[in-house]
Amino acid sequence: MDRPIPAEFVSAHTRAVRPDLVPEVELLVAADVVALWEAMETEHGRTSTDPPFWAAAWPGGQALARHVLDHPELVAGRAVLDLGAGSGLVAVAAVLAGADAVLASDVDPYALTAVTVNAARNGAAGITPVGDVLGGEPPDVGVVLAGDVCYDREMTDRVLPFLTAARARGAEVLIGDPGRVYLPEDRLEALATYDVPDTEPGPTAPVPVRRTTVWRLP
Repeated sequence: MDRPIPAEFVSAHTRAVRPDLVPEVELLVAADVVALWEAMETEHGRTSTDPPFWAAAWPGGQALARHVLDHPELVAGRAVLDLGAGSGLVAVAAVLAGADAVLASDVDPYALTAVTVNAARNGAAGITPVGDVLGGEPPDVGVVLAGDVCYDREMTDRVLPFLTAARARGAEVLIGDPGRVYLPEDRLEALATYDVPDTEPGPTAPVPVRRTTVWRLP
């Protein structure tokens, strides 16, 4: 896209929620994914093949945000990279836990606007949205938080070398993932496991949950 996405667009096509696992954060999510996708296509002026991944609280991000809020010493006073930031949930949680500054990286321009809007809603200063960082050297940060980044083989093949390079430069690297097949669990150390509600509860059925783990890259 050749122009920024207006904050008004994000606000107009989403609703505010507090994710079940992270009620400390108020997040704008899609009220109707199909309607939002159609509105994005109208805003683009062309058909988009990319769903609005930024307009959801994904399980890996919720688990990472919960873990950071429960263990603020991981990020307090440090520079943080939120890789695949989406809505900005993890970035906001890092600031609330005392991070000094947060880079929120995502390839989707809608996500970059959503990060800004959600940061403002939560009074989370110090978050800087940035685009794709995987093509270069990892930035100079103390912590990398990566939620839901191993969702397919292509993305995993891009992100793992980047995370490995960040770890080699001294950054702590934490990954939140709900058991996707592409995550190389044999290379990681499990820190904590959370049951993340997957949908809103129905009138009779219990809420489905995703068993989601926060991993550390040794």
